[in-house]
Amino acid sequence: SFVQGSKLEIPLWLAKGLHDSKRRIISVELPKIYKEAWRTVFSADASVVDLHKMGPYYYGFGSQLLNFDNPENPEIAQTILQTFISRFRRIMDSSQNAYNEDTSALVARMDELERALFRAGQKGLNDFQCWEKGQASQITVSSLVQNYGKRKFTDMDD
Repeated sequence: SFVQGSKLEIPLWLAKGLHDSKRRIISVELPKIYKEAWRTVFSADASVVDLHKMGPYYYGFGSQLLNFDNPENPEIAQTILQTFISRFRRIMDSSQNAYNEDTSALVARMDELERALFRAGQKGLNDFQCWEKGQASQITVSSLVQNYGKRKFTDMDD
């Protein structure tokens, strides 16, 4: 049995299940990377942070933390958004300009979402270069674009 005020690590899904703003069964302590000290680091220069080392799902996990009624939620949300914005351009620039170069050091510092964006950027560049050299018969629509189009049409049905 646990006494009131006990601290323990539990999975996010369980914390979400136990969280009830009316009954206060649990309160959630922020992981250090989302606390004020780290938010200051991110606001100064987000590109220097090794996101993968700090938390490989920084954006996804951070957005899930917003489900808990933490008074710092607006600041956390703002930091997550600004971090993504400030790192996105460099990620996409690197994915387009670091062709045939060793990008392992750069990618090693990325969150999983950033890694997926980087891979998508490199695949797009590679596909375009193949098409330009006549090694591809046609340009095909990206699955991301196809899915977006399907969602738009579904939304109109409502």
